[in-house]
Amino acid sequence: MLDTDISSDIIKRRSPKVEAELSALEPSMVCVSAMTRAELLYGLKRLPPEHRLHVGVKRFLKIVRVLSWDAEAAEFYAEIRHHLMTTGQQIGELDMMIAAHSLSAAAVLVTNNTSLYARIRSPLIIQNWA
Repeated sequence: MLDTDISSDIIKRRSPKVEAELSALEPSMVCVSAMTRAELLYGLKRLPPEHRLHVGVKRFLKIVRVLSWDAEAAEFYAEIRHHLMTTGQQIGELDMMIAAHSLSAAAVLVTNNTSLYARIRSPLIIQNWA
């Protein structure tokens, strides 16, 4: 599961290393959370309609499988949020939701924000392709 930051790198073609990692996978092995979709679409709302990223984001979202949020993800989210709140290690709401979604999908979370997601207890598996 690609986090929003990695998705952005792919869309903007910022990292040959990320592109190489992505191309080594079968397309069926790659997905994003509905939360990442929401973040990408929100980012477009902040740009003029003629901005080049509109085409890139829409193309990306047509190619990459978007997983719907489900009840199991909600269960993981509640656990993650409770743990982080009680240990004073709060992270962003959407970050917690993406992590929970990754757990519910039994997917590796690919992100540049490894220190942020490292606050979440196992079994979250994270990788940094950058």
